[in-house]
Amino acid sequence: MSDLVTGDAVVLGLRPARVPSRGLAYVLDLVVYLLAYLIVMIGLVYSMSELDDAAQAAVTVASGLLLVVGVPIAVETLTHGRSLGKLACGLRVVRDDGGPIRFRHALVRGSMGVVELLMTFGSVACIASLVSERGRRLGDVFAGTLVVRERVPGARVMPVPPPPPWLAGRFAGLDLSAVPDGLWLAIRQYLTRMAQLDPRVGAAMAARLADDLVARTGTPPPAGVPAAAYLMAVVHERQSRDAARAFAGAVPGGAPGWASAPASVPVPVPGSVPVPVSAPAPAPAVAPGYTAPAGPPVPEAPRGGGGFAPPA
Repeated sequence: MSDLVTGDAVVLGLRPARVPSRGLAYVLDLVVYLLAYLIVMIGLVYSMSELDDAAQAAVTVASGLLLVVGVPIAVETLTHGRSLGKLACGLRVVRDDGGPIRFRHALVRGSMGVVELLMTFGSVACIASLVSERGRRLGDVFAGTLVVRERVPGARVMPVPPPPPWLAGRFAGLDLSAVPDGLWLAIRQYLTRMAQLDPRVGAAMAARLADDLVARTGTPPPAGVPAAAYLMAVVHERQSRDAARAFAGAVPGGAPGWASAPASVPVPVPGSVPVPVSAPAPAPAVAPGYTAPAGPPVPEAPRGGGGFAPPA
């Protein structure tokens, strides 16, 4: 992982490409360029039949330089650092600050590539990449660029583990409006990776995150609840509220009685008919603190029993 700092002081975690993947991408590009060179040469043989030997040699050398140097520079400039070989290998050329490259970057890389890739059969580029901490060849050093991996194996969104059953629904009345997005992200990253951490380090991190969450909500966790379990239950509660809000907005003309919403936020459904208490239909589950829009009072359904203490 390479930490690149942008002009806005934002740290970017990028994975530099190493010699095997870069070599494979270059070989694929070279095969494509050689095929294009053969096709062009076949066309030039028929079109240069009336020229003398010196003119034919000049045209041959110029076309070779154009395909070996000019075409790669144009391709990297137009695609912002993704040639055919790099696209197939999941690589991309970026600036040192993580931004897309421009013509001057591609020009320096292409010019240096003639020396360290073609003239020395890639030996100079391999040595420079192996010595460099971020796997850069000389062209990357002079151009101020870096080849990174765009497709990282295993980089997928991991689900947050569910809370213990005796904690589900115990934080329905918790006020989560003051919790910033950065704290939510830190808690989610911890919960998805806590199995990979050292137990003592993970426990200390969970306690710190739980203290920050308590400071934002103003409600301490129940006695005897582990910090990790408390974080799981609160995150699960927030996800349940977000899902209820999303489904309530996605079904504006939903069935009568659908009124699942976050705590202390009444969501009246247009066109719905209040269900009387004596109606045979089951009463909807309503979070504590919910205020009915109109009609007879709706009995509240307990979501997890009374109190926060876990069962003996």
